[in-house]
Amino acid sequence: MPEPHALPTRGRVGVLLPRDLPARDVLPYARRAEELGFEQIWVVEDLGWRGGIAQATSVLASTTNITVGIGILPAGARNVCFTAMELATLTQLYPGRLIAGIGHGMPDWMRQAGSWPASPLTLIKEYTTALRQLLRGEPGPAAGRYVRCEGVVLTETPATEAIPPVVLGVRGPRSQQAAGEVADGLLLAEPATPAYITASLYHLGPAATARHPEIVTYDAAAVDDDEEAALARVRAGLEAIGEPDWAAHIDPLPFAAELRAHRAACPDGREFARTMPAAWVRELSIAGTPDQARAAIDARHAAGATSVVLTPASPDALASLNSLARALPHRP
Repeated sequence: MPEPHALPTRGRVGVLLPRDLPARDVLPYARRAEELGFEQIWVVEDLGWRGGIAQATSVLASTTNITVGIGILPAGARNVCFTAMELATLTQLYPGRLIAGIGHGMPDWMRQAGSWPASPLTLIKEYTTALRQLLRGEPGPAAGRYVRCEGVVLTETPATEAIPPVVLGVRGPRSQQAAGEVADGLLLAEPATPAYITASLYHLGPAATARHPEIVTYDAAAVDDDEEAALARVRAGLEAIGEPDWAAHIDPLPFAAELRAHRAACPDGREFARTMPAAWVRELSIAGTPDQARAAIDARHAAGATSVVLTPASPDALASLNSLARALPHRP
């Protein structure tokens, strides 16, 4: 296993805005997250649910200081010039409060939408390079295999110090290496264990880690004075991780082979998560008492995460915000 890279611990903690939260609760949820002291709120763009830019715009307008992350915008879904225009506008209106996540998108969803390229890696490298140049007010790069915006210049761009970081929400080693070449960091989907963070930093490469990249992590989370109650709630958020798409998350774990064998012996993901050993649940989530959850957050920061984002495991997301906030680091 590669050694952890020496990165500054910036200790930010955020919360995810659930994709299935009723529309009437979206803005109250965001305002409550800010009131409770979360430093970031992340919105998702899953096919068939809600648009990432629309959610980010509404949340920014309804809050005062909290940073809003978009995680993620699929590269194949939008022309890069118009994505740059949207993000530049948001950053002009709300300077310093946006982080933009770009990714391949889930292959099945992107194929359904007719937007899965022959070479996803080529697309995301071209797209990210062009997007960051356009946000800096520079002319678009020479035409590539997929991205064509040569000479395009945005007349409305954010101030240099407010240009939003562009992080790649990608899993595989080659895609993470590409992030080290063309992006400002990574967004690591759940489960983002310390071992997975370490492996991902290794894939970014030493040159990228020397630039102190943004490393944003997602994890299913539940906090309760009763540890067993918290572990029971968070199991539902782990039902999918035994599937092949999550291999990169599981490979660095010391119990990876046992986890795969356990999944193979279970009829479905629900049974897999329900019968998973408690020690695995603790490693694969941020769950337990407030002190235990805080220790899990600290472990992720120590491994190199700059922002740890909690995904509420409770079906009552608004109510769960109060309990999750009990895991926030103690502030002086």
